Amino acid sequence: MAVMFVTGTGTEIGKTVTTAAVAAAAVAAGRTVAVLKPAQTGVGPDEPGDAATVVRLAGAVTTAELARFPEPLAPATAARRSGRPAVRPHQVAEAAGRLAAGHDLVLVEGAGGLLVRFDDDATLADAAALLDAPVLVVAQAGLGTLNATELTVRELRRRGLSCPGVVIGAWPTHPGLAARCNVADLPEVTGVPLLGAIPEASGTLPPDTFRRTAPDWLAPELGGTWDASAFATRVASATRPPAESVAR
Repeated sequence: MAVMFVTGTGTEIGKTVTTAAVAAAAVAAGRTVAVLKPAQTGVGPDEPGDAATVVRLAGAVTTAELARFPEPLAPATAARRSGRPAVRPHQVAEAAGRLAAGHDLVLVEGAGGLLVRFDDDATLADAAALLDAPVLVVAQAGLGTLNATELTVRELRRRGLSCPGVVIGAWPTHPGLAARCNVADLPEVTGVPLLGAIPEASGTLPPDTFRRTAPDWLAPELGGTWDASAFATRVASATRPPAESVAR
């Protein structure tokens, strides 16, 4: 059963676009892909949600939602305020299992960070544990990401869950010093590899362009051709201070 969960170190950091990139790379390799969004919040009944964004960008992907809540809140809070049933971990696991029976890869995209509640107690980590599925972590590029990313990976380990690595969800066109330093620091502090860097605003690309270039943003472990060492070397060369500053 090829199921992978996608979580983040927070909200609005590029989880959906990263999910779409992984899906697009898999489709380009001839694999069948399904994307499950257990709880979609902040959209109305007829509005496009994250699953629709994945389809628009990645193409021939099966998508499913388990619940939709109108207010842009954590799923447990949104469910409680709407008076609708919350999503339970076993529902997520069962839905992912059904999708896995007919697809080569199932991606389960969480809401917000790893420990955001689906109901009063359960989180995305609880659903992943039911399937013993790996959890990919999407992180921001700049200042503050080291602490949040290390805490997320530590919690996965504490729960006995595997983390294949970290993807930077929106790599800036003009990265600042913190972002450039974080390329080397993220693998060091988390103990897991950097598996990709999605260029910022990739979600606004024409779908054909997105599908064609998505593999270039992801490491081979995620079905792409991105070279982490070459990327780190390129970034490091832009991070070093001028020779005269070092001499002083």
